[in-house]
Amino acid sequence: MDRCFGARANPLRHLGALAYLMFWLITASGVYLFAFFETSVSGAHASVQAMSGRGLGGIARSLHRYASDALVLLVALHVLREFALRRDFGFRWFTWVSGVPLLWLMLFAGIGGFWLVWDDVALFSLGATLEWFDALGLFGEPLARNVLAPEYLDDRLFSLLVFLHVGVPLALLLGMYIHIQRVSRPDTRPAQALTLGTLGVLLALSLVQPVISAAPAEVARVAAALALDWFYLAPHALMYQWSPAALWALMLGATLLLAALPLLPHPGRMPAAQVDARHCNGCRRCVDDCPYAAITMAAHPDPRRGMEVAVVDAALCAACGICAGACPSSTPFRKAARLDTGIDLPLLTMDTLRVRVDAALTALRGDTRVLVFGCDAGADVHALQSGDTATLSLVCAGQLPPGFVEYALRHGAHGVLVAACAEDGCQFRLGARWSAERLQGRRAPHLRPHVPAHAWRLVHAARHDLRGLQAGLGALREALHAHAAMLPEHAHA
Repeated sequence: MDRCFGARANPLRHLGALAYLMFWLITASGVYLFAFFETSVSGAHASVQAMSGRGLGGIARSLHRYASDALVLLVALHVLREFALRRDFGFRWFTWVSGVPLLWLMLFAGIGGFWLVWDDVALFSLGATLEWFDALGLFGEPLARNVLAPEYLDDRLFSLLVFLHVGVPLALLLGMYIHIQRVSRPDTRPAQALTLGTLGVLLALSLVQPVISAAPAEVARVAAALALDWFYLAPHALMYQWSPAALWALMLGATLLLAALPLLPHPGRMPAAQVDARHCNGCRRCVDDCPYAAITMAAHPDPRRGMEVAVVDAALCAACGICAGACPSSTPFRKAARLDTGIDLPLLTMDTLRVRVDAALTALRGDTRVLVFGCDAGADVHALQSGDTATLSLVCAGQLPPGFVEYALRHGAHGVLVAACAEDGCQFRLGARWSAERLQGRRAPHLRPHVPAHAWRLVHAARHDLRGLQAGLGALREALHAHAAMLPEHAHA
């Protein structure tokens, strides 16, 4: 889908952002519909019917329904994708667990919308929901009796249904806000192309297949057939196929399982980034670049310094090393025997990286020597290893300070290839993005302008995209050969 749409417009890479878009579309269309809606048992169906099938009202109602259905689909795919990528534990536990209640709120917000139409489907859904809650045995009198006789169906009940349909989405919005609190720069706004494409599909569907109501609800009449919306009302059919108790067991069991996933055994976490106050100058770059808001600033332990120093919350740290790549002290050109930096990753320090770069450059042979920096979560760069190509893999491409590119070019490499994860597909969310912006001079620390543009290249490659890696390396070699051909022979030598 990246090849078809590009990473920025690939819906599978922006499921959460699309879900936010659907929520706001549902809200906007719902506000418009509510302006013409009559809050009463006798007038609700007629007012909805008057808006359906034609004009802006018909489009708004259809968009409201289809965006609601799309929200369920997007959220389900989002949960499955995050689980498949093992983003349900460790430093991500809060985001995962805080998303579980949102599933219930989304379900009830959607089901409550069907009640307001007050047609046969609404009457069936309301009765089924009340019967389901009656199975808990928590109420003195059966709730389901409220839909068994006309005298119980008054405007006060309907006002309560309207209140629920407005109040539950507000609670959902609050939950959505909490859900992204431990994520820096959350992806809540799809790219323009993806937004317009999604809205275009929903609008076309609304025009081709407009949503219409069933017959007005009548307690004394039982509908022969019901056209259920299976995105929201499938639990009703399942309850009558099984039993209310069985449905409660299924729903609560699934909820507990989702909430408990972070507690199950998982691979061990890498040690969190560590701050060396002696080399931290309080620049805040690590704070700005951390994808998970794991770094804050605090007073320097030495009050005589009169400055702030970075502090890492180990519980939130992803151990990605992006902060080390942002630190101005992470330059390999420092003449100290040991490269100590303001913030670093214990398992792969900047000093260790410089030692490995030196060893790789020493081992290179050939007329066009290339050093490749890769990412453990991306394509395997070690498949490119050869006599004239050396490879090094980092935890994340964002861990690489741009100064290492210039350092490699000055110490024996003719070219440097930086292989990051696929665009908008970084394991640590922002590593590939920050790598591109640093190398292109749009984010500090940036690659210095005098570094020849033909001598380095950034390639985005997913985990198994060896072809993309090879294409990037081939393009870099072609650029090096083309530049060499333009130079006098003695200058090339």
